[in-house]
Amino acid sequence: MSGDQHWVNWHSDYDDPHSYLSRRLVAVQKRLVEALQVAPKGPLRLISMCAGQGRDVIGVLEKHERALDVSALLVELDVQLADDARRRARRAGLVNVEVRVEDASVTSAYENAVPADILLACGVFGNISDADIHATISHLPTLLARNARVIWTRHRREPDLTPTVRAWFRGVGFEEVAFDAEEGALFSVGTHQLMSEPQPFESNQELFAFFGDGAEAHH
Repeated sequence: MSGDQHWVNWHSDYDDPHSYLSRRLVAVQKRLVEALQVAPKGPLRLISMCAGQGRDVIGVLEKHERALDVSALLVELDVQLADDARRRARRAGLVNVEVRVEDASVTSAYENAVPADILLACGVFGNISDADIHATISHLPTLLARNARVIWTRHRREPDLTPTVRAWFRGVGFEEVAFDAEEGALFSVGTHQLMSEPQPFESNQELFAFFGDGAEAHH
């Protein structure tokens, strides 16, 4: 995310329980809880790309019985949002949450945090090109452990790309776990599980160019 006040203001919609972002957050957190419940026993790695204030991850871990199992990496380029995420994690007593001020579009940001058992790409696919969505999905197996789950979001404004996004996941060895689309709203939350073999991590690979303006938050 860009380092300006725009993205800080964008996050204020989370404070309205009826907003697009708040309703999407509920759906994301529901799928994250499920991913934690079905994950194997023992230590787990979690990555959140373009994590913002970390509300989705922190809001779940602060109440979840497996919180101590999870080493979470939140990658966020905006310094103020990253600071907000750190404060939220501290208040929640989550000592295993690391917030990195890094560019989430470059795989180097995930050094020492892969392979992940759970990866969140929320607020990403609505703010990058179609080609970059495809490229990012194709690279995900290099960031993931066997049977890892990916939770992603995308608006459904016409032309609705979500059927194609879901096909792209299938094309690189993912199986769809769930696709949540609230009636009367344009947001959607997809959950996919990696069924193919994970691929070796490649450092310094560019995944996407983030150009979004957050307009999808108002739908």
